[in-house]
Amino acid sequence: MASLAIDQVCKQFGPVDILRDINLAIADGEFLVLVGPSGCGKSTLLNIIAGLEPLSSGHVRIDGQSVQHLAPKERDIAMVFQSYALYPAMTVAKNIAFPLRMRGASATEQAAKVKQVAELLQIGHLLDRKPQQLSGGQRQRVAMGRALVRDPKIFLFDEPLSNLDAKLRVDMRTEIKRLHQRVRKTTVYVTHDQVEAMTMATRIAVMKDGVVQQFGSPAEIYERPANTFVATFMGSPAMNLVPATARLDGSRAQLAIDGTVLTLPLDGAPPGLLREGQALQLGLRPEWFQRTDAIAPHQATLDAQVEVLEPTGPDLYAALRLGPHEVMARLPADAAISPGTTARFAIDLGKALVFDRDSGQRLV
Repeated sequence: MASLAIDQVCKQFGPVDILRDINLAIADGEFLVLVGPSGCGKSTLLNIIAGLEPLSSGHVRIDGQSVQHLAPKERDIAMVFQSYALYPAMTVAKNIAFPLRMRGASATEQAAKVKQVAELLQIGHLLDRKPQQLSGGQRQRVAMGRALVRDPKIFLFDEPLSNLDAKLRVDMRTEIKRLHQRVRKTTVYVTHDQVEAMTMATRIAVMKDGVVQQFGSPAEIYERPANTFVATFMGSPAMNLVPATARLDGSRAQLAIDGTVLTLPLDGAPPGLLREGQALQLGLRPEWFQRTDAIAPHQATLDAQVEVLEPTGPDLYAALRLGPHEVMARLPADAAISPGTTARFAIDLGKALVFDRDSGQRLV
């Protein structure tokens, strides 16, 4: 295993900044996910870690040692690509053993390690087949096996599940997480899928336009997003953002939303956090809506027009209209609610987040 540190890494292609001052650090055995929309720079950063792309400035350190001047083969890493990159003329066994042959390992050592990896990935029955005889999920297991057999310090995954159908993506996501729990290798995983990021990572770096917007645990990213981009990108359905205006009533902070005034519980918040008339956005996760008339401490009730219902099996997604604003609620499947009616919902304002409307930064 190995620690990984990325210090002040920048990358330019001509006059264009692709990565700007990236600083990340993960300990031995952690699973880091780089997540963000297409073009945010996450794959470029992965290639810099791998040595496939030179950086413009900064340092990449493995176990405290700078590696940016080392060739990819000297960094003791293994990479699993989106396209599998298997040799079509070779059997599964020969594909897995290829890195060992390049190292000059004996036939006995190759056979032993291929068997060990095949058993771990449950592909022992596929060793004599060619890649074209395999399903997408089986090919991905072979690609993982070829990386595993090297026993590297760090694993790098570049959107390895993007070519698979929805069900197989879920299955392989579980397999990769199970594999990490078994081998405990430091892993960096690139994806644009926030569900993959939330379910697989021990740490997440959310990226946009070459900048890390937030770096933390899945719980930190989800519960305390740094800004509106992170808040809406991480979570499905996305966090609702409702325009509001700050109102100060003595020591109390209030939000005015189209004539409705909500009092925020800001115990322990620094004085002057909000200013009178400040343009804000109230952040509400869909699952924070409750279909109830009862009001608990820190709860407020809102009346909303029910527009569309989307049953998913375990949940019921409800598109609601709060004045001119549309929001999404995630309710129990048996919620008593009908389209075209007005319903009352309770919201725990102790969980609510408040963002500055101009900067997008979270204030509360």
